[in-house]
Amino acid sequence: MKYIVVLGDGMADEPIDELDGKTPIAAAKTSHIDTLARVSEIGMVHTIPKGMKPGSDTANLSVLGYDPKKYYSGRSPLEALSIGVDMEDTDVAIRCNVVTISEDDVPFEQQRIIDHSSSEISTEDAAILMEAVKAELENENFKFYVGTSYRHCLIWKNGKVVELTPPHDVLTRVIGEYLPEESVLRYMMEVSYKVLKDHPLNIQRKKDGLNPANCCWFWGAGTKPMLDDFYTKTGKRGAMISAVDLLKGIAIGAHMQVIEVEGANGGLNTNYTGKKDAAVKALLEDDNDFVYIHVEAPDEMGHQGSYERKIKAIENIDAYIVGPLVEELQGRDVEFRLLVLPDHPTPVRLRTHTSDAVPYMLYDSTLEAENNLVYSEKTAKETGNFFDEGYLLMNHFLELE
Repeated sequence: MKYIVVLGDGMADEPIDELDGKTPIAAAKTSHIDTLARVSEIGMVHTIPKGMKPGSDTANLSVLGYDPKKYYSGRSPLEALSIGVDMEDTDVAIRCNVVTISEDDVPFEQQRIIDHSSSEISTEDAAILMEAVKAELENENFKFYVGTSYRHCLIWKNGKVVELTPPHDVLTRVIGEYLPEESVLRYMMEVSYKVLKDHPLNIQRKKDGLNPANCCWFWGAGTKPMLDDFYTKTGKRGAMISAVDLLKGIAIGAHMQVIEVEGANGGLNTNYTGKKDAAVKALLEDDNDFVYIHVEAPDEMGHQGSYERKIKAIENIDAYIVGPLVEELQGRDVEFRLLVLPDHPTPVRLRTHTSDAVPYMLYDSTLEAENNLVYSEKTAKETGNFFDEGYLLMNHFLELE
């Protein structure tokens, strides 16, 4: 038996008036998921433990079967693992987004945050800008590391885990009340704005109609993570396919295989087919039992506030990953279980994450029971199937109960 998770990050949503009260999942044209749903287990799962913030870090730990209350030590440390940072026990890792803030003729703290991803900046452009930041701010206590796209890392030697606000939670707002209380971090953010605002690359980006990446924004602080080995925990050899450093870091911490896919970029136009092909290879040629296909695009479209683009991301997952993957495994007479779900909702109305439960669909190629259900938030709630502690769903999926 092979086991596949297709995780549409942030895919769940609220009913939207413009969609006649449907959610993007319900409104999307997903013929392959629809076909599977009729013979699948449908239900709801609560991936965010009570009292914890609704992030992709805690949520994906839950989906992978790790109780965030036990294993979570901060978001950025997981990303640091992915980009090869060898953390000391006394280090604090902090996520460093290169964001777009307004360039109004007002003091720094009165600017507004415009875009948490700087028009989904390329890693190549971001690396150039991070070099300018490094030259100005790096010292023996603070080191910057380039990640992917807008997502980078700051390591604070002998640092403190401080409360910091995710930039996507405060889009369009004046930044003053959301800046770090820790003076050195606040100072570094303000200096980064001075360094980047008039950087030649940002001047060119504005000419090209792109948002400038004109400020470093710190959040997600935490200490070195300690995850149990996935194989030891489950008896399954696992692989991770994702464009996002966070997911790669979780996989590295869990000693899973991390598979890089050319053209996978975390955006709407990511290489969906490449991810599907990599999953088939991981399962049938590399002898893995389990593969986790993470797609960031629905979450990014939720942050952008675009239900049209979010629907397109969901349709792409169905057309280029779920459908071809199932067809290929069935064509090779492979027995498999497939779990399709989001990690958390990212409602387009709010443009940030919420802690609400999300719908899951569990298909087993060896079962023939037909329920004639559809995959949506509404249907999932109506089934009564519910995992209040999200990390328990993985044992159910892997038949370890």
